[in-house]
Amino acid sequence: MPHRNEVVLVDEAGTAVGVSEKRAAHEAPGLLHLAFSVFLFRQDGLMLVQQRSVLKYHFPGIWANACCSHPGPGEDLRSSAERRVLEELGLECSLRPAGSFIYRAVDPVSGLVEHELDHVFVGLITASVLQPDPDEVEDWRFVEPDAVACAGPAQGYAPWFGEACEIALREWRG
Repeated sequence: MPHRNEVVLVDEAGTAVGVSEKRAAHEAPGLLHLAFSVFLFRQDGLMLVQQRSVLKYHFPGIWANACCSHPGPGEDLRSSAERRVLEELGLECSLRPAGSFIYRAVDPVSGLVEHELDHVFVGLITASVLQPDPDEVEDWRFVEPDAVACAGPAQGYAPWFGEACEIALREWRG
């Protein structure tokens, strides 16, 4: 079982340089750590977005991609992402890597910092029912990807969403 409260610290090349307690890694100025963002699509091309739970300690209540989290120390990125999709959304799906990028964003409410090497994954939703964990997901909907592709904080979306979405769409559309 992964260490849920630990994140993997990395350098800009993605080499692991240590481990930190998750909350401490998000305190200013923010420690660069591994993360993933999952984008899920239906066969008709619509993309799943979720509103983060208002209970989240940073960036609560904003819209984001289907699932975001961190692999634990020693945990495979793809396996971790697939596990989190099941835990957060009640969906089993196969994911494929789309790319990665580094970003840094400060939550204007809490002052906590996301400084992540974010690995983007994409997958196809085949189930007709979502069972989101209410501690993680406030709301969800399917959207036309091009309608939100460049969305960011000004549109109520997470600061990482626009760049991650671009990477996801490039991979998804081939």
